[in-house]
Amino acid sequence: MFVAAIGVVFGDIGTSPLYCIKETFGGHHPLPIDRLHVLGVLSLVFWALALIVAAKYVVIIMRADNHGEGGSLSLLALLNRALPPGSRTAAVAGSLGLAAAALFYGDSVITPAISVLSAMEGLQVAAPDYAFLIGPLTLVILVVLFAIQRSGTAAVGTVFGPVMVVWFVVLAVLGVRQIAQDPSVLWAISPHHAVRFFMAEKVNGFLALGSVVLAVTGAEALYADMGHFGRGPIRLAWSLIVWPALLMNYFGQGALLLAQPAAVENPLFLMAPAWTAMPMVVLATFATVIASQAVISGAFSVTHQAVQLGYLPRLHVLHTSESERGQIYLPFVNWALAVAVVLLVAGFGTSSNLAAAYGIAVTGTMVITAVMAGIVMRRLWGWNSRLVWGLVSVFLVVDLAFFLANAVKIPHGGWFPLVMGAVLFAVLTTWKRGRQRLREAMEHDAIPIETVLDSADSLPRARGTAVFLSGNARGTPVALLHNLKHNQILHERLVLLTVSVENDPVVPVAERAASWPVRDGVVRVVLRYGFMEAPDIPRALANAKEQALGFFYEPMRTSYFVTRVIARPTGRSGMAPWREELFAWMVTNAATSTDFFHLPMNRVVELGANVEI
Repeated sequence: MFVAAIGVVFGDIGTSPLYCIKETFGGHHPLPIDRLHVLGVLSLVFWALALIVAAKYVVIIMRADNHGEGGSLSLLALLNRALPPGSRTAAVAGSLGLAAAALFYGDSVITPAISVLSAMEGLQVAAPDYAFLIGPLTLVILVVLFAIQRSGTAAVGTVFGPVMVVWFVVLAVLGVRQIAQDPSVLWAISPHHAVRFFMAEKVNGFLALGSVVLAVTGAEALYADMGHFGRGPIRLAWSLIVWPALLMNYFGQGALLLAQPAAVENPLFLMAPAWTAMPMVVLATFATVIASQAVISGAFSVTHQAVQLGYLPRLHVLHTSESERGQIYLPFVNWALAVAVVLLVAGFGTSSNLAAAYGIAVTGTMVITAVMAGIVMRRLWGWNSRLVWGLVSVFLVVDLAFFLANAVKIPHGGWFPLVMGAVLFAVLTTWKRGRQRLREAMEHDAIPIETVLDSADSLPRARGTAVFLSGNARGTPVALLHNLKHNQILHERLVLLTVSVENDPVVPVAERAASWPVRDGVVRVVLRYGFMEAPDIPRALANAKEQALGFFYEPMRTSYFVTRVIARPTGRSGMAPWREELFAWMVTNAATSTDFFHLPMNRVVELGANVEI
């Protein structure tokens, strides 16, 4: 578990040495390469890692787990339990959580592009004559990476940990080798070097934070991936291997720049002996592919959570492992990310240009996480208010400084993750509001089940069990009404089934099913799932005890009736017309209930229904 955590959790932050120092001293706002500036930047890197990653995320934020799960949507689920429903604070917290999730996708697109491109730029050092292949090779690697997602990460995942351990060992060895030639760089640990740097540079020093923040990109992964490994292995891996290796390498790069300012062209690769240049390119490529895999898998997980919590329409989900519930593949998300990443590489061309787009999404998420964590500390944990706002104030000062420093990048590429985040935020909120309006419209027109059964009492009965899926546990399922209207028949046993997704990540199997009788031969059943689980109705019915279901489940004598809803915009939903049209389009193109709930296709009857919103 310890080694696996190194491979999956720290891929993003572990590849930051490829471009952080390089961008700080040779990017769009280059700094002079002298002792004042080098020690000042190293001091900033040290304290950024200490305050943001070690103190904020590893020590405090990782305490905010939702039954072991982390990430912005898990944090939002915690807040939903801690805050009064319908309150202004709950509404603000909900918006913040969705904004953080939306910004995460910007990170999921930029990380693969900048990481793999940075690794391939090592060819400028290892084989300058083949530098023209950097762009094409990057695109090939990325396309192959997205193409193999369908097969799952189980096989590849076994080598992730060992490869990243080798990567961090190499980073540490290269750093120590360089520090030995100029141990004075270690004095940068003292914060007065950062103060002197700001006093000397002022505005340029502030702008430099936009590059220094590249050292902490990936900090959110520590929290988001907590559910896979637990906080213990992540904290141990960070303290014993990752943090020391990163610091040694950054300080080693600083020592190299003081000795050879021209090495700013690519300090990480120029730290290594000449004969190791090509092996370093290969190792860096593997490390960046692993970092990319981590954020791609993270995008799948976040999307799955959003679907389960009702912020996105149902999407086609494939499970790539029979034993690991977290290993999933979403074709639409995968290829949408692939197209965006390829366009980024083709459009920006170099890692330095991409660095201009990087950081704004990450720092925006950090600011949101600090605010949400503060609410959890006060409302859920009951911490002293002075302590809470003292901690949150420190975190916000640091996070906002990085965010504002990155804001100057907006005209130079930083607009991309913001536009992408804004679009996704609009999609998330539109679907949530549209589903609420759709539910209200259907409940308004709902007919009591007792009334329907009384009117159909004389109809003939078909043998077997009919399961009617319904979005709520009240009223009569639309599919039942349409079946009566068109077929004029009822089954011997009727099951009115609703799937409920809880704010907990997992619901114990023993608590999955609950039922209550409506009348003889008619039972209402609710199946409860956590937001990290994939609903499988036939399996849940087969695993549930007869007492919990209220009837004996016979798979081959059971038919499923589902409703295919078509939303009709009316202008009365309270949403803008374009949002009504967007919601109607998403309803039409959502995955069917048959696929999403793993229903047997040869036993499903689908009936359409027009609903005005």
